[in-house]
Amino acid sequence: MSLLQVDHLVVEFPSRHGTLRALDGISFDIAPGEILGVVGESGAGKSLTGASIIGLLEPPGRIASGSISLLGERIDQYNNDQMRHIRGRKIGAIFQDPLTSLNPLYTVGQQITETIQAHLPVSHDEARQRAIRLLQDTGIPAAAERMDHYPHQFSGGMRQRVVIALALAAEPQLIVADEPTTALDVSIQAQIISLLKTICKDRGAAVMLITHDMGVIAETCDRVAVMYAGRIVEIGPVHDVINRPSHPYTSGLMASIPDMTSDRERLNQIDGAMPRLNAIPAGCAFNPRCPRVMDRCLKERPELRAGTATQAACWLVEAA
Repeated sequence: MSLLQVDHLVVEFPSRHGTLRALDGISFDIAPGEILGVVGESGAGKSLTGASIIGLLEPPGRIASGSISLLGERIDQYNNDQMRHIRGRKIGAIFQDPLTSLNPLYTVGQQITETIQAHLPVSHDEARQRAIRLLQDTGIPAAAERMDHYPHQFSGGMRQRVVIALALAAEPQLIVADEPTTALDVSIQAQIISLLKTICKDRGAAVMLITHDMGVIAETCDRVAVMYAGRIVEIGPVHDVINRPSHPYTSGLMASIPDMTSDRERLNQIDGAMPRLNAIPAGCAFNPRCPRVMDRCLKERPELRAGTATQAACWLVEAA
């Protein structure tokens, strides 16, 4: 059984000039212990998908249709109080900038123990011991002493470890990690990635990893969903999506990654830019930038269909 199931999710933003559709029929699931990567350019809808699952959509954004189910129970219709009980307890969140996730006025120990006591029936001493163990598990040295330090006394990489400890405090079954390594240098990135993989393996938690970094995806994920203009254009096992992409957009993303074994002087690029929400073209949204565009792409919008080992929303898959 899937731990998380997102089915034809549509998110809209009403505006003075009409309703803008930011997510358009997103469907995917995540199994227990699986890491699903969500990748795409800025504005593709990656973070919005994560915010919808956590229940942190910024008004006036709203879920217009579709469903989000956690362990078979629909959570997209929950009110704020109901979602507050689920956030932390069943769904943990790791955000891009750890400073925005931590309260500068409280020690990290206070913040973690408070989170544990809010969700689990334990005493203050038990919560404190559990918080120390979490900090140890996330690789913070001298955890018992660091408990009484404030966020500003930690480096960027250590703060991100604290945020991961905070996300794990109440043993959630799902972790939504939104660009958790973007602000960190490469060596710290590798440590955080390794930590996420260990958490999945040891705790059986599922992770939705939102990033624009294909290197992070290749290192970390079991499957990957590629997003473009509010839709998933390709989804499948990470090895197949990287090495045998079926969608021209995914192929373009892969070709733009520097290759250490090649002696080419210029990187490939995808010409043009992602369309604005109020100017998404008819047919396939990628058609103005696609090097293999056909007449059908200008009129009909393709749905996800089985390619080789992946599913891709592209008419070329049918023609192959």
